[in-house]
Amino acid sequence: MGKPTGFLEIERQNLPQQDPSARVDNWNEFDLPLAEEDLQKQGARCMDCGIPFCQTGIMAPGGARGCPVYNLIPEWNDLVYRGKWKDALDRLHKTNNFPEFTGRVCPAPCEGSCVLGIIEPPVTIKNIERAIVDKGFEEGWIVASPPEKRTDKTIGIVGSGPAGLAAAAQLNKAGHKVTVYERADRIGGLLVYGIPNMKLDKSVVDRRVKLLEEEGIEFVTNTEVGKDITAKELHKKHDALILAGGATKPRDLPIPGRELEGVYFAMEFLHKDTKSLLDHKHKKGTFIDAKEKNVIVIGGGDTGTDCVATSIRHECKSVTQFEIMPQPPGERSEDNPWPQWPNVYKLDYGQQEAKALFGEDPRQYEIMTKSFQGDSSGKVKELHTVQIRWEKNAQGQWAPVEVPGTEKVWKADLVLLAMGFTGPENPVLDQLGIERDARSNAKAEFEEYQTNVDGVFAAGDMRRGQSLVVWAINEGRGAARECDRWLMGKTNLS
Repeated sequence: MGKPTGFLEIERQNLPQQDPSARVDNWNEFDLPLAEEDLQKQGARCMDCGIPFCQTGIMAPGGARGCPVYNLIPEWNDLVYRGKWKDALDRLHKTNNFPEFTGRVCPAPCEGSCVLGIIEPPVTIKNIERAIVDKGFEEGWIVASPPEKRTDKTIGIVGSGPAGLAAAAQLNKAGHKVTVYERADRIGGLLVYGIPNMKLDKSVVDRRVKLLEEEGIEFVTNTEVGKDITAKELHKKHDALILAGGATKPRDLPIPGRELEGVYFAMEFLHKDTKSLLDHKHKKGTFIDAKEKNVIVIGGGDTGTDCVATSIRHECKSVTQFEIMPQPPGERSEDNPWPQWPNVYKLDYGQQEAKALFGEDPRQYEIMTKSFQGDSSGKVKELHTVQIRWEKNAQGQWAPVEVPGTEKVWKADLVLLAMGFTGPENPVLDQLGIERDARSNAKAEFEEYQTNVDGVFAAGDMRRGQSLVVWAINEGRGAARECDRWLMGKTNLS
């Protein structure tokens, strides 16, 4: 693949970025383009490694390995190196409906499984993926491609996030009439209202949605299935249903003071912020403003990082991010071998910005919040914490143990709970009588996606629980394949 000796001669080169202290003044994407010649060199680093673990996408002990949508990574790396960009785009779209999304927001498990990564920094797979699809749009290669023939089958899809959109794209390609129902006022699900604009510009989402509309997919917004129309009514209306409503029930923190004003779920904060930005560029007070506030973000994942970056753009007074887990090591530990995703310490974009403005990484590790305290008007003013350490309990499970004497009080005018999600919301599943798994998700086997209700399929976070955009695309494609097979007795979808 690529240049046989490329990995020996060429060093990894990441996309340049705007300076963290400067980019916080706007809501634009901050990655800068890399010259085409440099991108071709990066493609040349792809080795002839024999077994391309980068594209395996398997579930294994320790987590997923490689690309969940099975991108043909060595093939399009080689094509980029040879300057065959349109051919590279064709190979990329063969497995991934929306590489412009994954090329921006995916954490790139493929790079964690890159064989070159055993001895050197891995190939810049994610950046090359993004460059291919962006060039495809720039050159006019990506255009609407409606199916030549239509069947008489209709499919309703609940949820317009990455799983729902992927399922819609595939089923429309098979010639079925597809209608996507979305309770929000814009199509895109978490791509629009769960991910801030500087991480994924909404024009990128709108561009793809417009193409899907031109290909014949119908989108219905401001319609909450289970409320505005019952799930049973929808089931009668269509020949099949795909449930892709996500795992949107947030994990709460039921401690003293939780009812105080100023304590919000992260998704409420992010949703209102993006809607205000898109509606009127924050000119009206319809969002939760962090300006001049001491912000505490509880949760160390991607959503917590997005809250940090958004608060900084609001011009917060300070921002601190709590993480209950220990700080990761500087390099792979013995129990985190290749090709697992490397659990190592790094600064994501929000932490980079906080460090540039406030002088340090905002994260505090192995810390547990015990209570919120408010002022006389019922607004949060501080929270109380204690340090913890992780020890094995009598059952051999790791559990947090409070460290005596480590109690601390933190000033807090705004607290954002970003501790993940516990599963899907209930109305649609309840109305259809969908069985649940042990984690309250819609019960449907991986690669089959059929629920206990005939003709109803489940995909994405609603089936597997909170996960990555790339896994949602994988599941949307898989559910479409099985839905098509159920409707037609066979399928050509992959």
